[in-house]
Amino acid sequence: KLGSYIESYFPDVKVIYTRKDDVFVTLNRRARIANEAKADLFISIHCNYIRNRPDVLGSETYVMGLHTADHNLNVAMRENAAITHESDFQKGYSGYDPDSPESHIMLSMFQNAYLERSILFAELVEQQIPLASDGKHDSRGVRQAGFLVLKETAMPSVLVESGYLSHEKDEAFLRTVEGQKDVAFGIFKAFSIYKNVIEGNDEGE
Repeated sequence: KLGSYIESYFPDVKVIYTRKDDVFVTLNRRARIANEAKADLFISIHCNYIRNRPDVLGSETYVMGLHTADHNLNVAMRENAAITHESDFQKGYSGYDPDSPESHIMLSMFQNAYLERSILFAELVEQQIPLASDGKHDSRGVRQAGFLVLKETAMPSVLVESGYLSHEKDEAFLRTVEGQKDVAFGIFKAFSIYKNVIEGNDEGE
């Protein structure tokens, strides 16, 4: 549903799905699909569940935990090291050398930028989901965690927990087509605002 909104309103944006059917794709494979496509933004959408806590409800959006930043940086360096198999790669990548300390520092700066942009997008998601649902769906805010799927990506990345299936209200909401559309449209609205901000256009308009 989110992909359909993006494709309809932004036909210039290429949406790459890790899956369209109810099949399991490993966490590493999901990140690898995004990395190989050199994606600009990674959005992983889930439903949450917590045992023995039927009172917990609402969406929450996660970004990479600071304690996993080094791992994320190493992934990006490993992905980038593949350029050495290309002829004349120094010319094609503006002098980037995966073995040089200077390039490592520059890549660290990119990783910080990724995290900042991830937080920006995550905050927009948590603002927009309640708005899209006219307040029928709560937000638990933005959080940081070491989710494997986020640790393996080399771009701004978020994991959206769209609600708690262990909460009666959330489960009923997410089971309906309208509830799913509300969540999807909230994420889409966050995407459209994020896109405008990153591209330097008027904020969200």
